[in-house]
Amino acid sequence: MVYSPRVDAQPKHRPARTSFLLSQLGALASARFAERTGELGLTPAEAGVLRLLGRRPGLNQRVLADRLGAVPSRVVALIDSLEERGLVARSRSSSDRRSYELHLTTEGARTLGQLGAIAEEHEAELLAPLTEAQTAQLRDLLARLAAGNDLDQDLHQHTAR
Repeated sequence: MVYSPRVDAQPKHRPARTSFLLSQLGALASARFAERTGELGLTPAEAGVLRLLGRRPGLNQRVLADRLGAVPSRVVALIDSLEERGLVARSRSSSDRRSYELHLTTEGARTLGQLGAIAEEHEAELLAPLTEAQTAQLRDLLARLAAGNDLDQDLHQHTAR
């Protein structure tokens, strides 16, 4: 027998689930950000690496992979690409000669500045329908959700896979 729901058994209006709305907005925000970083010739994962190295210069590839939640071989490819474009430099660690420290180059720091401007524009566009008070309340609520789910609010993990 085939299931056929009765039309009158369906609720007339069911509010959208919060997690579904968050997922939709996350997908929209990710797609728009990818378009914007693409204008600089970067993927969102590369932008994330630049942001992290800007905040924590001298990280090694293993620690960077751990912070990104990515496999080390993927991070090596990201760093190779950024190094080839003159945005990141590797240097031998003074404390562990088997390891390389990662730093932004002057061009990498300039690009990071451009990414900051892009991020500000991106956020302003996404939050335009809200008032300043609503934006602050949303930011607080999302920060609480992120903390309650053990998310790093400074890092979008698993984008470098």
